[in-house]
Amino acid sequence: MLKIIYLGTPQFAVPTLKALIAEPDFEVVAVVCQPDRPKGRGNKLMAPPTKQLANEHNITVLQPEKLARSPEIVDAMRALKPDIIVMVAFGQILKKEVLELPPRGVINVHGSLLPELRGAAPINWSIINGNTTTGVTTMVTEAGVDTGPMLLKAEIPISPDMTAEELSETMSHVGAELLIKTLRGLIDGTVKPLAQEDSKHTLAPILDKTMGALDFTQSAQNLHNRVRGLMPWPSTHATFRGSKLKIIKTALPATSIGPGTKPAGTLHKQDGKLYVYCHSGDEVLELVRVQPESRSAVDGLAWANGAHVEPGEKLENG
Repeated sequence: MLKIIYLGTPQFAVPTLKALIAEPDFEVVAVVCQPDRPKGRGNKLMAPPTKQLANEHNITVLQPEKLARSPEIVDAMRALKPDIIVMVAFGQILKKEVLELPPRGVINVHGSLLPELRGAAPINWSIINGNTTTGVTTMVTEAGVDTGPMLLKAEIPISPDMTAEELSETMSHVGAELLIKTLRGLIDGTVKPLAQEDSKHTLAPILDKTMGALDFTQSAQNLHNRVRGLMPWPSTHATFRGSKLKIIKTALPATSIGPGTKPAGTLHKQDGKLYVYCHSGDEVLELVRVQPESRSAVDGLAWANGAHVEPGEKLENG
């Protein structure tokens, strides 16, 4: 029986935990996740998704705010004598004492084809960068951020309109299958660690709210990628008549639209759709779904009609 401690908090980490629990010769002896947080209009404390699943299976749950500052949690993990630690979307850098705690080490499921997109937000950046393929890599966790030896990889195609939220859902299931395959391979010796080529690495830095401000002098493709890549958080927005307009969904038109070049940001209604001119005014992007400030989300054209958008009116950057 392989004794496993599982480090992971969000919904993305649930399919892998579920797969581990389902394996008859694996035993998840503890789940380490973030503390319960207030959520919803009533600010009611909600357990993280992995804790909810652990509770359903009577698995011990440990919830440090920061594992590196919680020696009592590390002691509790050590007392469970795990053979291996599995980490999925844990979001914290592990100290040496945790990395060296299990005899078989710490295995991470990372959301990119390493060494590409090391860092906190590889799923988002794969879409923002306009990649058509990404994947998931299982790796041995070391002190550096996503620098450890790779174990197995699985490729995932990115369709033209796929959002980060949709890719995350797909990747969580692909990662679960790959992790089980990885552990099996480590046990029977068919999977061997392979060092990353550091010279080929790229970065996927943490997201922040300022990234959501759209600049309509960019190309339609770049704007479409950013809208998809920043969903559901921090999301993207523009300004109309001084108020923020959240841009939820866009599309690239299949044919040429409009009467020709117009200033970037100009709104244009045609054939039952709403478009915004971008780049140097020679491209358009369809605004499929938007959300005015303090209002519900609506289709782009319905918003434009409701706001009585006049010919020549513009969305401003950011």
